[in-house]
Amino acid sequence: MRSGTRIHAVMQEVRSRIASRTWLPGARLPSVRAQARALKVSVSTVVEAYERLAAEGVITSRPGSGFYVAGPVAPLALADIGPRVDRQVDPLWLARQSLESDTSMLKPGCGWLPPSWMYEEGVRRALRALARSDTLELTEYATPLGHPALRHLLARRMAATGLEAGPEQIMLTESGTQSIDLICRFLLEPGDTVLVDDPCYFNFHALLKAHRVQAVGVPHTPQGPDVALFAAALQAHSPRLYITNSGIHNPTGATLSPLVAHRILKLAESSDLVIVEDDIFHDLEAASAPRLAAFDGLSRVIQIGSFSKTVSAALRCGYIAARRDWIEDLADLRIATTFGGGRMAAELVLRALTDSGYRRHMETLRQRLAQEMERIAARLQALGITPWLMPQAGMFLWCRLPQGRDAATIARACLEEGVVLAPGNVFSQSLSAGDFLRFNVAQCADERIFEVLARALGR
Repeated sequence: MRSGTRIHAVMQEVRSRIASRTWLPGARLPSVRAQARALKVSVSTVVEAYERLAAEGVITSRPGSGFYVAGPVAPLALADIGPRVDRQVDPLWLARQSLESDTSMLKPGCGWLPPSWMYEEGVRRALRALARSDTLELTEYATPLGHPALRHLLARRMAATGLEAGPEQIMLTESGTQSIDLICRFLLEPGDTVLVDDPCYFNFHALLKAHRVQAVGVPHTPQGPDVALFAAALQAHSPRLYITNSGIHNPTGATLSPLVAHRILKLAESSDLVIVEDDIFHDLEAASAPRLAAFDGLSRVIQIGSFSKTVSAALRCGYIAARRDWIEDLADLRIATTFGGGRMAAELVLRALTDSGYRRHMETLRQRLAQEMERIAARLQALGITPWLMPQAGMFLWCRLPQGRDAATIARACLEEGVVLAPGNVFSQSLSAGDFLRFNVAQCADERIFEVLARALGR
């Protein structure tokens, strides 16, 4: 590595620590010798890097004392927290590409259904009915826990998966992401450790960065997290939370086995770990998979979910199910951060879920996804792209590229031709999935996707 590159690397390390607020204004930087040992560079390299940062006003020098972070607190830049990664494997980059791209872009890497696959007609009926309803539903704030009738409905739906939770144990939120954000505010302090599956839903990584906590990945198997490595992570890191899907896992499509579920809960009990179980794909299941929240009875498991994958992503409505005392405190926290909830969105979701056509719509949707899963898997295999497993349900195929191929490189080539892919390392905390891609089978109907993939692979 050239001297200039080494100096730049030291400067970037310091900037990253300041941007993540690991080092606050007034904090003393490691001595030049300590920093040189930590980064495996020469003392002169660190001296030059520190001097350049001091010239920029990022840090200040105090003769005889060392170097210190200059104030004020840096604006929180999520992309600068942690090691710099290729923008094509940055979770925030993928989210922005999927959300910002116009309709001409093909999005086999996105995480939602095409508009025509959603319950559009039911939402239209709900909107028409709501327009004729009581003025309160159109104009007023929601109650602290959210729409009572929707919470009662959610309690009945949870009972169908073996989870006994009263409406008073359920609080509505604006989304599943807001649910996790509130839980992180409630239970975590900066510097805490959180376990995630490796791979896992990419936005977990971004959200945990925003809370300035350390994420540790546990390899995921077709039956759930690797139990031995989960136990080792508990021993090594003493994490406060574990965030997972246990219905249909994102991105792998795996299903948690009852045996693994019981072992994970025993380990959690022995280590005072809290588990956050994201159940967003509940309605896509053909048969209900084991739920950690059901086995645990909401003692140390918190369940969250939303309706953006089946009803409408435009209706921002999610929920948290947890212990009664925690729900009380979470309600205060939600009021402090957002005040009133989305009363209108909750009413629309309730009307859509209880509409006579919703059950038939979901039956058709599950059949359609199963057919596309088989078809798309065959198309990908013809290109040498191999599914890690064939999911029992859902929309995702987690696939390995032909040997020696890099997913980020393939993604860049495909993006130039209007195809947004999801490279494996977007989902991997350890960046160990460089030869994987996640495909959304519902977004793969256009033949151009496979033509572009074939060109990128040199087929």
